Amino acid sequence: FKKKIQFYFKKFFQLVFLLIYGNIKYCKDAITSNNIIKRKIENIVPDIKDYKSYFSYKIKNGRVYTDYVEHVAIIDGNTLVNEASYQQISGELKDAKENIVLTKGTPRLKKRIKGRVLSLVQGASGNKNYAHWLLDILPKIKLCTEHYPLEEIDFFYTPVLQNFQKKTLAILNIDEDRIINSDINRHIFASELIVVDHPWYHKGFVHNQYEFLPSWIIYWLRDVYLKHAKNFDNNEKIYIDRTDSKFKHCQIQNDEEVFGFLKERGFSKYKVGELSFFEQIYLFNNAKIIIGAHGAAFTNLAFCKSDTNIIEIKPVSHPNNQYKRISQINNLNYSLIQTKEIDENQKKFGDTYLPIKKLKHCIKSFD
Repeated sequence: FKKKIQFYFKKFFQLVFLLIYGNIKYCKDAITSNNIIKRKIENIVPDIKDYKSYFSYKIKNGRVYTDYVEHVAIIDGNTLVNEASYQQISGELKDAKENIVLTKGTPRLKKRIKGRVLSLVQGASGNKNYAHWLLDILPKIKLCTEHYPLEEIDFFYTPVLQNFQKKTLAILNIDEDRIINSDINRHIFASELIVVDHPWYHKGFVHNQYEFLPSWIIYWLRDVYLKHAKNFDNNEKIYIDRTDSKFKHCQIQNDEEVFGFLKERGFSKYKVGELSFFEQIYLFNNAKIIIGAHGAAFTNLAFCKSDTNIIEIKPVSHPNNQYKRISQINNLNYSLIQTKEIDENQKKFGDTYLPIKKLKHCIKSFD
């Protein structure tokens, strides 16, 4: 009964907002509106096979609606701007005709913003995830600057920001008073809206596309942030402690045994999330060998020196190859240990069991 009430309550409000803001239309044709200026970004070209060129979109009196999970609708009047909208449904990029606004409208109060707004939202993946912030959201800012300098952007439409995200933006001279929180304002109307293409994700399942990460993203992150690394007393032999993650995937069941083995060989354990963003940069930039289970902390491989030794541990079924790709870009000595699948009823304490024999053999290759 409670679920039925919630269902009809949502339907009622969707109808109310449809009356206020109207239906959103889908147009399969290319952009023809005089309100939209689409420009090719000429100076940034991905170094990957079958790459897609980048474009920026400037929309006069444009709207953004996000469900904060899977859909971002870019709207001109009451027409969906197909090329600029984003819909990642169950991990797969879909055509704009599947955007939620076409069936449910824009059921949130619209906040009017006078000025030029850069949209940096892309649903749940752009919210709190460290890897997506560094590899997806920040590079959109670089793409924007190819046509629109940051000092000419009045506001930035972002997810609710954590401290590390604020720090990364501060380096780019983007202060908090220029931030519009998409968690509070899920539907905005800007007198001028700027949107850019995703830096690397253009088709298929997101986990399968990381291997096509363009080199320019890593080079740009290094150029902007490496100089701000914060010195602290650290070991050059690093074991990444992932036990504080709220996720059970890529958790090593025999973590204590693994670290006991590594400690005897001079390693120190680090919970990377407890370090500041700039300390993380320093830790990875000054490491000689880094070992750990697959996780967001490995995004910091972007800041490693050439020839740093890397051992990534993950279950054989895990498809994500982003850290192998970053290692290729940065000329790191990358090795992967794939562990056997564990029965579902044994995954209470993690989905990864690492035989010490495997780890010992892998470390020998770096001697």
